[in-house]
Amino acid sequence: AMAAPRRPSGGGLRKAPQDGRLEEINKEFLCDPKFSNEKDLEEKLAVFKEKYMEFDLNNQGEIDLMSVKRMMEKLGAPKTHLELKKMISEVTGGVSDTISYQDFVNVMLGKRSAVLKLVMMFEGKANESNPKPSGPPPERDIASLP
Repeated sequence: AMAAPRRPSGGGLRKAPQDGRLEEINKEFLCDPKFSNEKDLEEKLAVFKEKYMEFDLNNQGEIDLMSVKRMMEKLGAPKTHLELKKMISEVTGGVSDTISYQDFVNVMLGKRSAVLKLVMMFEGKANESNPKPSGPPPERDIASLP
């Protein structure tokens, strides 16, 4: 029998199964009556999926302490070991030391304000704070002229 050609272990390949798995979970959220009145749910879930995969996930495809640590450093908001543990336990309700995608989405959609959620919102804001101006510049009224 011929040996199957080895697939090159390129960067993109590792994420592909992960992407599919998260896509499945997103579908479950879309069908969840609890979130049926959530505005733009599909778009939000697409964003959460991207965000989640930006974390350097551990081999189980979950966010662990090191992942959160690296993400916070990348955002320029490094946290102590203790703060990181607290963030994770906020998200998981203290039952796990890794954050599953379900946990992540539940926090992002939930009413509770968790540090991780604030960080994600903040990161979104940071990306929006230098958008290309849309539309004509605001009209200057005479009073505001120097």
